[in-house]
Amino acid sequence: MSLNKVRVRFAPSPTGPLHIGGLRTAIFNFLFAHKNNGDFILRIEDTDKKREVLGAEKYIIESLNWCGIKVNEMPGVEGKRGPYRQSERNDIYKKHILGLIEKGKAYYAFDSAEELEWHRDDHKKKGKTFIYNWHNRLKLKNSLSMSSAEVESLINSKGKFVVRFKAPSKGFVKTSDIIRGNSEIDCKLLEDKVLVKADGTPTYHFANVVDDYEMGITHVIRGEEWLPSLALHYLIYDAFNWGKPFFAHLPLILNPNGKGKLSKRTGENAGFSVFPLKWENDGLRETGILPEALFNYLATLGSSSGNTGKTMSLKQLVKAFELNSVVSAAANFDFEKLKWYNHKHIQEKNSEKLLNDILELMPSLKDLDQLKLIKAIGLVKERATTLVDLWALAEYLFFSPKQYNEKARKKVSLEVVKKLIVLCEELESRNENKTNLLGLIKNWSNENNIPLGRVLISIRIIVVGEPSGIDLDKILSFIGFDEFVLRLNSFVNSAF
Repeated sequence: MSLNKVRVRFAPSPTGPLHIGGLRTAIFNFLFAHKNNGDFILRIEDTDKKREVLGAEKYIIESLNWCGIKVNEMPGVEGKRGPYRQSERNDIYKKHILGLIEKGKAYYAFDSAEELEWHRDDHKKKGKTFIYNWHNRLKLKNSLSMSSAEVESLINSKGKFVVRFKAPSKGFVKTSDIIRGNSEIDCKLLEDKVLVKADGTPTYHFANVVDDYEMGITHVIRGEEWLPSLALHYLIYDAFNWGKPFFAHLPLILNPNGKGKLSKRTGENAGFSVFPLKWENDGLRETGILPEALFNYLATLGSSSGNTGKTMSLKQLVKAFELNSVVSAAANFDFEKLKWYNHKHIQEKNSEKLLNDILELMPSLKDLDQLKLIKAIGLVKERATTLVDLWALAEYLFFSPKQYNEKARKKVSLEVVKKLIVLCEELESRNENKTNLLGLIKNWSNENNIPLGRVLISIRIIVVGEPSGIDLDKILSFIGFDEFVLRLNSFVNSAF
């Protein structure tokens, strides 16, 4: 195919939520399009209405939007090559299938499901495999073995039939893949695949080729599960005398242990989602993963072009992306590595932008002082792995502990607490500047020969509830004197 402008497509079926594997395919297409100043098209392959799931198409689009994947043409953003739902393109398929039949490259087949099942069983008994192709097509019930009058009569009687592709009986189909190189297959091994089903809808193979041609797709970047269909797709292009796009079949994403394709069940058992957004259960967004971190990680999964061991921006990933850097070997999904990317992106992201991410995830936090929330994010983000962690690390800056770590609680000195209460009363009565509260406490500890270590650990447990958290001076400065006194009294009331 002559290249005027690069055009790629992501073509999911709305049979369920968008899986991480599908999202990685969309990301690779998106990066390739941007690298080459091309167009990225979203096509919804919804011809299988029996398997279509309500809300799946909307979920797919929302997932792409959340990940920052901008689509040039799609349902609702119509270009000159639409419509972009296969269910709305039946007139196009009818025109092309009739053209293929007229050329003698496809034919009507009237075999019933029961008849075909009989042939399969009969072959199985003989230790063979039934394949509908050149060696038996003239013995079966189709327009190649029947007279034109018989064929016309069956069609006019509105009997059930399919349209099959007439695969060559000899020679080899030579295919080429950017990732996997060249290969060939003996035509004698190919089946006469169904192109149009009995209900009149096209199969994936036929609609896919027709749509890619009609939409001017220059590069087909898809999952390796479609690699066995490549020879058939080549033959369909040749049957139409159409130029072929370039093909690249992406490697599978495996479970973390490398055994089997990444599955929903494996993710659930390991404590992570394989979906970007909530679908029945929480998705990666709801567990606190940033979209740019997920994008960054998936852009490296199965490719060496962005796998630098460092975080990369979208601009950097686009610049680095090369299709020939994608490997053919399957890649293991590593949730810990995704969290590492997430941690790094949280550290590097502006606190105000992180606030927007947190508020999207936890709308109830809009009631808090937003400037203080931004400041708190800046104080704790170096420790956070997810957005959920980020709030968990900052929550004690806004709310006194609901409970105290029992083991740590034993480290709190009753004597120290009582003396701290007295100190606070004195500071209040003297109307002294309490901005440097920790400094005042340290001076008091030194002047009264109270071990500073016992004082500091007691204060930390009282204000945080755990023997953890950011620098104590920053905590006291953030919550202020009045809040410290409230927490001190609250601890005393609950503990003694």
